Amino acid sequence: MDLNLTQLKTFFWVARLGGFRRAAERIHASQPAVSARIAALEERLGVQLFERGTGGIRLTSHGRQLLTYVEQISQIVETISESVAERSTIEATLRLGVSETIVHSWLPGYLASLAQSFPKLSLDLTVDVSINLREGLLNRALDVALLMGPVSEYTVVNLELPSFAMRFFAARDNVGQSNEALFRTAPVITFARNTRPYSELKGELLRRYGPASRLFPSASLSAAIQMVRDGIGIGALPALLVRKDCEAGSLTRIDPDWTPNPLGFTASYVSDPPNFVAEAAAETAQQTAQAWFADQIP
Repeated sequence: MDLNLTQLKTFFWVARLGGFRRAAERIHASQPAVSARIAALEERLGVQLFERGTGGIRLTSHGRQLLTYVEQISQIVETISESVAERSTIEATLRLGVSETIVHSWLPGYLASLAQSFPKLSLDLTVDVSINLREGLLNRALDVALLMGPVSEYTVVNLELPSFAMRFFAARDNVGQSNEALFRTAPVITFARNTRPYSELKGELLRRYGPASRLFPSASLSAAIQMVRDGIGIGALPALLVRKDCEAGSLTRIDPDWTPNPLGFTASYVSDPPNFVAEAAAETAQQTAQAWFADQIP
């Protein structure tokens, strides 16, 4: 009996993701095509693989047995890709999610390194806040996420990346009063509301300066930096990303007796099922980030 590998791959993702629509999105196929492949596979095997009901689908006993074998096949395919195939010959699409902080720092060098290692790799790039990147990773909508991590899930591998030191900055025209007065009167501009830096800053500002302190969250880091340049408020920003502004004199660093927590990032990928390209891409991210930070040391 000849089995169609495309049908087996489709079955695998329907079983793993628990639905035809999500599997269709994962393998870039239409939902009718996914349904047709499963129907053809069931006909070829002569068994029912899924029970369909109002609550969704679930594997039959035959489906569970087949999934065990398909997982073994998937492992073998990944082993072949890693051990036998030349990286220059691998054709795949990498769905990469990236935090904006990384976009403004070492992402260009990272993409160049990926292109050199995997010249036939296609890239589907998403830039978003970390909470959305985490959801995309766990929903299998992303293969690799460069985000404020780690992601605490047993199937996720987190490679630690160098941290960004956070400091306070203001336009030079805004400086002239004491730090205490400045933090009580000027808003602090920083990352979006549904992020770890925002939550940590909110609590610390409230503790130190009381309810008079204000936060201006921004989903766009570049917009936040521009608002600080324009004198709208104090910026709680990654120091390396505004170093040129400080050297040019458009921004100046403010040094109260405390600093925000550093931004910790990880290159995270799902290891189940195995994905050699995602693993290699995460390792390349770690190497690129380490090299970029080493170059920033005066």
